[in-house]
Amino acid sequence: MTTQTIAELFDLTGKVAIVTGAGMGIGQAIAFRLAEAGAGVMITDINLEAANQTVEQIADRGGMAQAIQADASSSDDAMRATRATVNAFGSLDILVNNAGIFPHASVLDISEEMWDKVLDINVKGVYFYSQAAAKEMIKAGHGGKIVNMASMEGLHPRENLAHYVTSKAGVTMLTKALALELAPHNILVNAIAPGGILTPGTMAQRGTLKSSGKSLKEIFDSFMARLPLGRMGEPDDVAKVVLFMVSAAADYMTGSVILVDGGYLLS
Repeated sequence: MTTQTIAELFDLTGKVAIVTGAGMGIGQAIAFRLAEAGAGVMITDINLEAANQTVEQIADRGGMAQAIQADASSSDDAMRATRATVNAFGSLDILVNNAGIFPHASVLDISEEMWDKVLDINVKGVYFYSQAAAKEMIKAGHGGKIVNMASMEGLHPRENLAHYVTSKAGVTMLTKALALELAPHNILVNAIAPGGILTPGTMAQRGTLKSSGKSLKEIFDSFMARLPLGRMGEPDDVAKVVLFMVSAAADYMTGSVILVDGGYLLS
């Protein structure tokens, strides 16, 4: 049996990753960690300017990255991003399906357009990006790692997020279905279920949170009261777990969902 050192287990030198929605927030933090570990990273985002800024920051830190504008809900863009990654870096070993949206609305106010947009980005996109990546990994014959972004709210409902919690519950089951079918190809598929993470996206929800009839302070205080660790999460709290999942340290894991919620669901 081969024994690897800690440094070797987490060394991604020679590996290539796609991280969707990596222009900011959790996706950006993930891209930073993967590049720090030695991977070449393709940053995909609908906002090309933000994606390029992430690339610049990675380059400033001595890492390798490129950016491509891509819609997380588009099967065509999934194939295009996969081809661009292989053309740029020579292979594809890791996919992190991070992109997602979470507009707040009550069950009485969610429109068909909003429902479709949330499900298209949060579930359909995960499937088609995974499909495109898996086909490339199988073609190359080297296996790979896929990490999907689920949510603690896909395990426990929360008001004003019926469309979002449904989509994230779907990501959890999709992860298990992909893991089952792709295991013979040595493609390992796992998911992370974050809790409350301080990102530009969560901060932008302040206005809509106020419209629920409660003040932002009331909502925040209620949320914090359930957190055993007593703090909100940072994007890097999620990124470090992604690094573990795509490393050799997780080579006997597939179909797993890891909560990164500060203990929120314990109470």
